[in-house]
Amino acid sequence: MARSLSSMLLKGIAGLPATRPSRIVFGSFSHNGMRFSTTAPNDPDTHEDFKPTNKLESFDLSLNDVVEQDVKENPVMIYMKGVPEFPQCGFSSLAVRVLKQYNVPLASRNILEDPELKSAVKTFSHWPTFPQIFIKGEFIGGSDIILNLHQSGELKEKLKDVTASQEKSE
Repeated sequence: MARSLSSMLLKGIAGLPATRPSRIVFGSFSHNGMRFSTTAPNDPDTHEDFKPTNKLESFDLSLNDVVEQDVKENPVMIYMKGVPEFPQCGFSSLAVRVLKQYNVPLASRNILEDPELKSAVKTFSHWPTFPQIFIKGEFIGGSDIILNLHQSGELKEKLKDVTASQEKSE
C-alpha cells in the first residue's frame, strides 16, 4: 500500500512541468483527484503546533503601528508579494532588481503572509497596489515609479544618502 502510494505520488510529481509558475492558493483545492487544504480545521484534535499563527499577534503594536515603525526605521522598505530573494510577482521582482542595483539595505515584508498587514499598508499609504516602496520614510510608489525614477536618474539621488551612510558604517 505504502509503495503504491509513493509510486503514485512520484509519478504525479514527475509529470509536472519543470517551469511551473508559482502561485499561492488559500483554502482547499483538488489536483489530479487529490484534495488539499492550506487551512487547519478548527478542530479540538488539531495540536497547537499545527494551527496557523499570526506572527505579529504577540506584539502589543497594532498593524498600523508596525507599518509606521517599519517605514521610520528602515531607509528602504518594500512591502511586496514574496521576499527579495524569492519574489512571487513580476512587479515585486522588478522593484527588487532595480533597488538591488544601488546596493542599499533593503527591508521587506511579505504581504501574502498576512491579509490584515496588506490592508494596513494600503490604509497607511492610500495606495491600492503592490509592491509599495518607501525611501527614508516617504512613500515612493510601485515598480513602475521606481523604474521611471531609475531611468531618469532621480532614484540615484534619492538613495545617495542611504548608500553613503551604509558605506560609512562598513
